[in-house]
Amino acid sequence: MQTLSEFDSHIALTPAGEGRYAADLDGGWSVGGGLNGGYLLALIGSGIRASLPGKPDPLAVSAYYLSAARPGPATVAVDVRRDGGRVATASADLVQGDQTRIAVLATYGDLDGLGDDVRTTAGELDLPPLEECPRGSAAPREVLDRAPIMRRFDMRFHPDDLGWVTGRPSGEGRMRAWFRLADGREPDPISLLMVLDALPPVTFNLGMPGWAPTLELSAHVRAKPAPGWLKVHHETRNLAGGMFEEDCEVWDSTGRLVAQSRQLAMQPRTPAG
Repeated sequence: MQTLSEFDSHIALTPAGEGRYAADLDGGWSVGGGLNGGYLLALIGSGIRASLPGKPDPLAVSAYYLSAARPGPATVAVDVRRDGGRVATASADLVQGDQTRIAVLATYGDLDGLGDDVRTTAGELDLPPLEECPRGSAAPREVLDRAPIMRRFDMRFHPDDLGWVTGRPSGEGRMRAWFRLADGREPDPISLLMVLDALPPVTFNLGMPGWAPTLELSAHVRAKPAPGWLKVHHETRNLAGGMFEEDCEVWDSTGRLVAQSRQLAMQPRTPAG
């Protein structure tokens, strides 16, 4: 019997009839005041995939985060809106008790059948060699205790993007890192939904550490990632009205742009002095 990876076991769902799936949200994906939005998006994405035989891959996903999810039982409710031709569209809600946590609208297909021609004018993220990039697991214990999600990954940060750890943020609205899951599980289209929201918020490097709750996230998966390390780049250009946008690009081990996203998030609250 094949043993599931940590990630696959944590997004595992049990069919509960009529497009509904039972889930057990794992507390190891906590960050700040709730569970990580990327982890939850991958879990919901797994439910949509199970509802669309023959169309296993997320292509475009838009998620609205309505309330913070907590560890424990939850339900993913999927409604297939259209299934025909090369793509299908479904809506899905993540529900705990009487609270809808996340509402999603997504288009799925089969990336193998849609072609593997990826072209972009974007420049591939340039990172120093792995051995020159500090591990996220080397963060102070108080950081790891506040964000146990960091133990789920092997992240190697660009040295210029870690000043926030020592109280000397760079002032640049970006975050860059090598990335893979801690247990070595290889990336796939569903896991990319998690990767797009895995790094610490770019506001850390703007001198604003703390939980930055996502309001909305739109993700595009462009190709199936090759095995190996991913390179992840987050960047923001605007902070206004207590909110900031965060653009993300994910590059695979062959240098292809395999996923991208934009999210709108709340600026972290400044601790009371």
